[in-house]
Formats: sequence, C-alpha cells, structure tokens
Amino acid sequence: MRSVLRTLDRGTLRDIALVCLADALVGASFGAIAVSGGLPPWVPVVMSLLVFAGGSQFAAVGVVLAGGGPVAAVVTGLVLNARLLPFGFAVGDVLGGRWRDRLLGSHLLTDESTAFTLLQRDPAARRAAYWISGAALFAFWNIAVLLGALAGGVIGDTDALGLDAAFPAVLLALVLPSLGDRSVRNPALLGAVLAVGATPFLPAGLPVLCALLALLPAVRSALRAAPARAVATAGEAR
Repeated sequence: MRSVLRTLDRGTLRDIALVCLADALVGASFGAIAVSGGLPPWVPVVMSLLVFAGGSQFAAVGVVLAGGGPVAAVVTGLVLNARLLPFGFAVGDVLGGRWRDRLLGSHLLTDESTAFTLLQRDPAARRAAYWISGAALFAFWNIAVLLGALAGGVIGDTDALGLDAAFPAVLLALVLPSLGDRSVRNPALLGAVLAVGATPFLPAGLPVLCALLALLPAVRSALRAAPARAVATAGEAR
C-alpha cells in the first residue's frame, strides 16, 4: 500500500483527502434526508453500497419521497448516471485486463476518481490515482451515509438544519460545469422548462423524464450532420 501511495505526490493525496471529507458531508446529508423522509435506515445504506453514485441516489430518493413510483426513480437515476459512460472510456486503461479488476473498478467510477486520474500523465500514477481516490471515496461515502441514516432517525426534521438543500445543491454542482457549452446549455434550459411545465399535470418523478424530450432537436441535428462529416472524411482520405 505504501508503494502505491508513494506513486502520487503529497498535493494529490491532500486533494483526495479534502474531496473525501466534502463527499462525506454530502453522504451524511443523504442518509439523514432519506431516513427523515420516511425510508428505513437500511435503504440509503444498501443503496450506497450497491449504487455508489451520489447524484443518482439523491435523484432516486427525491422522486420516491415526492410520491413517485420505483420505475420513475430508477429511470431518473439511470439517466443521471449515464454521464459516467464516457468517463469509463477515458479511464479504462487503469482497470487492468482481468474481469474481476474491471468489475470492481467500474463500481468505483465517479466524477472525482475520473478527474484525479485524468490529471496524471504517468500510467502508474493514473492507476494509483484512480484506485486510491475510488477506494477512499467509497469508504468515506458509505460510512457517512450510515452515520447520517442513524442521525436522521433522531433529527426528524432535516429541513430545519437546511439539509434538504443538499439534494438540489448536488445536482446543480453536477450540471453547472457543463452549462458553459451552448450545445449543452440550450437543451438543459429547454428540458427544465418542459419539466416545470409538466409538474402540475403529471405524477411525481415523470416531469423530470419529460425533460429528455429536449434532447430530440440535438439528436436530430447530430443525425443530419453525420452524413456530411462522413462525406468530408471520405474526401480527405482520397
């Protein structure tokens, strides 16, 4: 373990520790909100162990606590977690060739572990950054969720402490970095309008799925541009 830690500089290890502490605060909020909202303590704990995706967990629990069904909660979580798919291609080289390593490594894939990995250039440092940050975040997150779930049963009203703000804050933090790109910002704003407009008419959990309709213009534009790019590429090849 020491040899792996020595692969990374102190600054990177310090940053990983700080991110773990920040995630622990969010994890404790998640556990407390889920339990105070009426869910059994084992639900957020098991979800954190098996899903291990903060944004998706907040989204799914938010849908359930708002009265939505389990299908809407699962679909919402899957849609939000779909952003991790390209991350997997970006850091796939650090997982090794054995299927067990790749299975475990894929479970530790998060925004943070991907970011720490991409900051490294040396292959050994990339592997160390991914596994150290992923394992540390997994441990801190799950311990914090457990403590938050236990505290949630005692606190009762988490709104009084402002913990209810953790859910929208987490989602906003995930979205904001991408809004600088116009191709992302416009569909996101249209999707928000569609979701808000559908809220008075649809059951909880379904309005957020209506936001996916905002992707149709972008998909249509991409499909139209694909043949043109193919022709241009063929011309350059000649």
